[in-house]
Amino acid sequence: MHDKSKALIYILISTLSFSFMGLSIKYIQNIPVFEKVFFRNLVSLFISSFIIIKNNPKNISSFIGKPCNQKLLISRSLLGFAGVILNFYAISNLKLADSQILNRISPVWVAILAAIFLHEKLSKVKIISIIIALIGSVFVIKPEFGFTVLPAVSGFVSSITAAGAYVLVRYLKGKEEPVVIIFYFSTISLILSLPLLLINFITPQFYEFVFLLLTGIFASIGQFGLTHAYKHAPASQVSIYTYTGIIFSSFIGFIVWQEIPDFLSIIGGFFIFVSGYIVYTKSKTQTHT
Repeated sequence: MHDKSKALIYILISTLSFSFMGLSIKYIQNIPVFEKVFFRNLVSLFISSFIIIKNNPKNISSFIGKPCNQKLLISRSLLGFAGVILNFYAISNLKLADSQILNRISPVWVAILAAIFLHEKLSKVKIISIIIALIGSVFVIKPEFGFTVLPAVSGFVSSITAAGAYVLVRYLKGKEEPVVIIFYFSTISLILSLPLLLINFITPQFYEFVFLLLTGIFASIGQFGLTHAYKHAPASQVSIYTYTGIIFSSFIGFIVWQEIPDFLSIIGGFFIFVSGYIVYTKSKTQTHT
């Protein structure tokens, strides 16, 4: 099978898994966000540790990464932790499709942050795409005075922190194994979420415990699927397919909760997709030049 075909399959597996992760998060409304974050990272930590031990059982350095990269690994983990909390809060309180739409702004922030920190060129076309994405986000967020807008703002900010984490992952590419990056993220997130979990711990019922585990399993599949997709093809060639997550989440939201995105969200989603498509085509053109 051609590498790009493999990458496409991995991307679709990843986006579908993240959509099911959203289903699991939203289905157990009674469980606090930090408890969901804890279990999400607990499962991920077990999986990443198992892979590291299996591949390199006698080398402890494979767990801790290279000393020169540890600050970057910790920074990526902190950004990822903040992003997961904000994203989980948004998923729990918004329509599943709306939370996915806001999350899909992240490629635009990646372009901005890569220009600032990795000195990648920020062209006029990308600047236009950023403006389009911001207009789209306003349609989805529907700004108003009051706390009701917090979940949408949370989803918007999570796209920024996710972009920061991705830029650091891009910088670490070739310097650290992907599983080490995931191990750091899972470990630090677990440590930080534990005290917050204990403050407001709710003993889950059996079905809630199952969904907590599924949150971690689907998140891990989604993360590893994404990692392998970018291993088989450049991000510029496959990133556009992550927008299938909006379709998957819309379908799941409709089937489970009869959720239908309102007209403004559909318009906003269209603007954000157009913005992402512009970034995708520009990046793809640069890859071939």
